[in-house]
Amino acid sequence: MHIGVPKEVKEHEYRVSLTPDGAEKLIKSGHRVLIEHSAGDGSGFSDDTYKKAGAEVTNRNFLFKNAELIVKVKEPLPEEYDLFSEDQALFTFLHLAPNQELIDMLLKKNITSFAYETLEIDHGLPLLRPMSEIAGKMAPVVAAYYMQKIHGGAGILVTGASGVAPARVLILGAGTVGMGALKVAYGMGAEVTIINRGEEKLKIIDDMYKGKVRTITSTHENIVSEVKKCDILIGAVLVTGARAPGLVSGDLVSKMNKGSVIVDVSVDQGGCIETTKPTTHNNPVYTVDGVVHYTVANMPGAYPRTSTLALTNKTLEYIEMIAGHGIEKSATGDGPLRSALNTYKGKITHKAVAGELK
Repeated sequence: MHIGVPKEVKEHEYRVSLTPDGAEKLIKSGHRVLIEHSAGDGSGFSDDTYKKAGAEVTNRNFLFKNAELIVKVKEPLPEEYDLFSEDQALFTFLHLAPNQELIDMLLKKNITSFAYETLEIDHGLPLLRPMSEIAGKMAPVVAAYYMQKIHGGAGILVTGASGVAPARVLILGAGTVGMGALKVAYGMGAEVTIINRGEEKLKIIDDMYKGKVRTITSTHENIVSEVKKCDILIGAVLVTGARAPGLVSGDLVSKMNKGSVIVDVSVDQGGCIETTKPTTHNNPVYTVDGVVHYTVANMPGAYPRTSTLALTNKTLEYIEMIAGHGIEKSATGDGPLRSALNTYKGKITHKAVAGELK
């Protein structure tokens, strides 16, 4: 199969969807790998390393024209839509639920699209997990930075100081993002509260942290009460393939302490906070009612070397699967790729994504 790896065009997105080692494995299996010039530079992989692996370094137009399977990191942007050919295949983070324009393009061109974030095995999301872990661990670090008064925050040191209480961090969701955020926030010395719908996960946290982290069941009343008190709010909820549930209203945000910081990691799926809107690394924050919002839609892109290695460690197996089985068999078989399939033959194939269509 001819596999194309374009350079990411999202602002300050430095990850690449295939490492030179990954390219070499695919080539040794008989596949052709086309990579766009300088696609790996941001992650520390030069064109020469890809050439040594046997990949063909080429320009964007040639790549899209000749590749049967396009492998990316982030969803295609409007400037890329015209590059796709009828009946091509795409494997990437898609996050289709809040993106009707992208859905329309994929359906119109009969693109067979597989999404990293919906590939499910044993009720887990192995391709989403590494990026969720990184984003979760980033969230308290980013929040601590914007908590500085010079960046619009309340001027509260997250760690606290001798005789002075630390910041109060509230995490909504105890999945991979939430657990990553919890680990870092707790390690920083913050006073951490985590709210989750399932009590079993809260019991695990109680045992892990020996009662030093406040665990609270997710109810509307509990969320309202805790949001009003926190200094840092981290949105970490996920419904596979669907929009993130709206847990925090704009009215509630207006009741938060002035200079508080929100990091909504759920922004890729529409955000779990009403005042969330996607931002970029170039202009990452905005303020609503005195509350600083950090809502960058590709947070792990800030650490591309780590993120690229973590992502491709997981995705390569499935790239090999698609290339080895072919597009049709991958799309219609009963293997794990079936859960990753979002569009096929002009139709939405993922139930949660389809449920978001107006």
